[in-house]
Amino acid sequence: MAVAEQAAARRGRGGGGAARRAERSAVSFETARFIERNIPNFEILTPEAIEIIEANAVTVLEEIGVNFVENPAALERWRKAGADVRGERVHIPRGLARQLIATAPSRFTQLARNPERSVEIGGNSMVLAPVYGPPFVRDRLGGRRYATMADFQMFVKLAYMSKWLHHSGGTVCEPTDIPVNKRHLDMLYAHMTLSDKPFMGSVTEPDRAADSIAMARILFGADVVDQNCVLTSLVNINSPLTFDSTMMGALEHYAAAGQACIISPFIVGGAMAPVSVAGTLTQVLAEVMAGVAYSQLVRPGAPAIFGAFVTSIDMNSGAPTFGTPEASQITYGAGQLARRLGLPYRSGGAFTGSKLPDAQGAYESANSLNAALLSGVNFMLHACGWLEGGLVASPEKFVMDADQLGILHKLASGVAIDENAQAMDALREVGPGGHFLGCAHTQANYASAFWRTNLLDYKPYETWSEEGARDTEALASVKVDRMLADYQQPMLDPAIDEALRAFMTEKKASMPDAFM
Repeated sequence: MAVAEQAAARRGRGGGGAARRAERSAVSFETARFIERNIPNFEILTPEAIEIIEANAVTVLEEIGVNFVENPAALERWRKAGADVRGERVHIPRGLARQLIATAPSRFTQLARNPERSVEIGGNSMVLAPVYGPPFVRDRLGGRRYATMADFQMFVKLAYMSKWLHHSGGTVCEPTDIPVNKRHLDMLYAHMTLSDKPFMGSVTEPDRAADSIAMARILFGADVVDQNCVLTSLVNINSPLTFDSTMMGALEHYAAAGQACIISPFIVGGAMAPVSVAGTLTQVLAEVMAGVAYSQLVRPGAPAIFGAFVTSIDMNSGAPTFGTPEASQITYGAGQLARRLGLPYRSGGAFTGSKLPDAQGAYESANSLNAALLSGVNFMLHACGWLEGGLVASPEKFVMDADQLGILHKLASGVAIDENAQAMDALREVGPGGHFLGCAHTQANYASAFWRTNLLDYKPYETWSEEGARDTEALASVKVDRMLADYQQPMLDPAIDEALRAFMTEKKASMPDAFM
């Protein structure tokens, strides 16, 4: 009997009762609902500019084409769809990509195992997820080092307990103490058991995407997975204009199963795309159109997200830069292009090139976060914890960023103009020369009137000095320790947990360790 079938049988023998008992005894931390934006998007491109970029992107697809390397099945799909396939180069006729993209949903729900924490992606919604992919971790006491599975579990716990984060993310750091070919199982298990927020699947090999889907079927039940999106995945394009068999193989598994793919160019302007904003946007649009169109060739209606990860380059050192005006311009423009295609939009994050959670990190992250909010991002990966251009995940930076994400919630809510917000009673009560501290309106609204940080220090100098004159990183370090001390694991049906462990054990036993 297959592992998933064994799990279903265990559920039928009494796992449901255990699940109900677990639900009654579970400790729940407050999590804000995903953002529903009540503010307009900032549109940087004129209608004429949009028409030019769209026309140029279609020209790129038709005249230059895109490479689908080492993937004969993909080439055959394109050939049957009407593309001109020459070797591994696919030339997509005008109108074909847009015609295929039309079947992708403009908004969809990703289920969490706690239904109250399911998220909607697209439309006016905004979902915040943590950093993704760093091989290193840096904390205040231990410094910079390779990440371990213990670090990964720590970040999952912090994401679970962070009020303003809606999503557990994916590879929040790369645990290098576990074999490359097996670590995806442990990472998925951590997301599934240490949190009850939605999470991402593995994309580093097609088989690992298949494992992600198989484990999700154990966690949610096969029928639920067959009829709903329970996984998102990050499918990067090898810019410029190349789709490799690893990422496309993962996309094929997810799309065929009806699971969501963020189809995202990974662009450093001046190295992997033109130095100009318009040229980069043209390449981004062409690459995303080809990737999303291909997902619809695999399965029409499969959820797909328009991804744009773009940064510029320092022409002196060659290092990527973050929080720059050009990156913001591309983020704004890509949002307009995504909406024109009717696709959810992924971009943004708390980006910085700083090695420390310092002033540079704060400035660059704030610039990046605000640009993402105003550009209409629907799914924001890297919303907290990012350092050193994405090479490092920092627990202190994680909680600093996660605190600031509350500001995005507040800004996105817009300006209330109901009778209470107009405050005419307060203006009448106080009149000229008075103050509002004790008036009825202030007393009724003070608790919810202003966003309040759970981290930053506003104490008088004397109090701050007596408490150790701590900077923000020191305060964040204390908060990390407190959050981890308060963490309580969300309950999971023991039969499901047993089935997940059995799947992992069987899968790991089927192959030798590989560290390359």
